[in-house]
This record gives sequence, structure tokens and C-alpha cells, in this order.
Amino acid sequence: MADLEFASALAAFQPPFRVTRPLVQTAPFVWCSPHSGRIYPQAFLDTVRLDALTLRKSEDCFVDDLVARVANLGAPLLAAQFPRAYIDVNREPYELDPELFDEPLPDYANSQSARVVGGLGTIARIVADGEEIYGKPLPLSEAFARIEHLYRPFHASLADLLDQTYRKFGYAILIDCHSMPSSLMTQNGGARPDIVLGDRFGASCHPRLSSFARDALNRLGYETQMNRPYAGGFITEHYGRPARGIHALQLELNRSLYMDEITLQPTVGFQRLQRDLATFAQRLFQDLPSLLPKRSAAAE
Repeated sequence: MADLEFASALAAFQPPFRVTRPLVQTAPFVWCSPHSGRIYPQAFLDTVRLDALTLRKSEDCFVDDLVARVANLGAPLLAAQFPRAYIDVNREPYELDPELFDEPLPDYANSQSARVVGGLGTIARIVADGEEIYGKPLPLSEAFARIEHLYRPFHASLADLLDQTYRKFGYAILIDCHSMPSSLMTQNGGARPDIVLGDRFGASCHPRLSSFARDALNRLGYETQMNRPYAGGFITEHYGRPARGIHALQLELNRSLYMDEITLQPTVGFQRLQRDLATFAQRLFQDLPSLLPKRSAAAE
């Protein structure tokens, strides 16, 4: 993408993310929706071989709207405006695919991760169902520009929200929100639960947070599993430092609960799930803080 085209695409993403804050933050939580961005600038579409609807197969459609009520309940929400197909902030900053670029990668790039090998690095080579996004290699400078102008500001904002929360409450809890295809949309057709919680198998948060969240969702009527098939991505792994009082839990919602996975339109289940997630957040906010130690949160 030429410099002028990139400038046009970047202008469409202004602001590149939204932070919805409560009037007063009353809960030691930060909510994040890194994959729900749905702005597809024409300058970007002109350089790819897929249309916007196909690109949206990688998008966590409407997740930001599903959890939007947390701001009214006392916690900030950070949501990306740019789409995951453009740059994925749930990856390392330089998790780059050598097949995607027209020149060698720098030595510091991680080109061997399972996510890169699967075509879903920081700059994705494919959409979720395996279709190639680009018809020709990208200049490496394009990746660096996206990282500098979108990835880094997003993570700076997330780190700042967590730091502010920690300073106010003595600890901070990140809920990283995503959606997953239903069993009907997966290649193996295996049944998936309604919700998957990921805590990196106990490494990213205090076990009381994981068990409380799972039980609260089960009581709301949702089949909830831990860590399989999703244990948490880069955001959960990078920010979850329970020994330092920073907890991170990934929330994966089955898309069949709230949307048509072919047309990508909300269904009648959307409002119910939105209400239930607000109830879930309220229970977390009211009951969980008394269960977690402040400033000394090593897993027991």
C-alpha cells in the first residue's frame, strides 16, 4: 500500500480505538474488545483480493456492543475501530509472516510461532476460514506503519487503563472479550460450548477469578468451559501478572448465541446475551473484589 493509500486508510480509523469510561470508575476492572473493529477503508479494500464481507469472517462481530454496558456499571471499555484483518493487536508486535512480505524480516521478528505458521500473525495472511487476503506481497514498511500507528497506541491505552486501575484499587482485572465460530462453522464440526474462559491454564489470573466467572456464567444458563479450545492469546498472556496484582481473563462467546454466522447480522439472542453479560459483570464487580487479595495476588 502506497504512502498516500496508507494515510487514507489511517484517516478512516480516527480514532483507532474507543475508550468508554464511566463517570466514576467504581470497579477494579478493565474490559477490552480487540477484534470487534469493523471499519474497512476503501484504500485497504483496493489492495486486497477479498470483499469486506469475507474479511469480516475474522472479526469478533458486535462483541464491543455486547459488553458496552460495563461502562455504566463502573468499568472502562477499550474497543478497537480497525479490523483484525488489518492488524491484530492480540499478537506480539512483530509476529510476522515471511510469506507475506517482499523483503526479509528483521532478526527480531517472530516468524516461527504457531499463529504465524497458521497465517494469523500480527498482519494476517488469511481470514479465519483460510482464504488469502492479499494477491501480492506487502512492503515491510507497511507492516511497520500499521504497528506504529495502530498497534502501539492501542496497547499504550490498555496499559494506561490497567495502570490507572491498579493505582486506584491496589490491583486490576482485565476481561479480554472475543467471539468464536459455532460448531456449525468449524471444519471438524465438533460441538463447542456457549462460552470459553481462558486463563492460560492458571497463569494469567488468580484461580478465584476463573472459578467465580465460570460459576457465574453457568448459573446464568451458559455451558462454560475453561481453556479449551482457547486458553488466551497475547493480551491475556502479556498483561496477566497475578503475582503483581494484574489479572487477565479471556472471554470467548459462541457466535451462534447472538448472530447469524452467514449474514453476520444480530439475531433475537443478541439482547438476551447483552443483558446476561451485564448481569455477569455486575456480579463480578460486587462479589469478586472481596475474594481477591490486594497487591499480593500470587495463585494459591
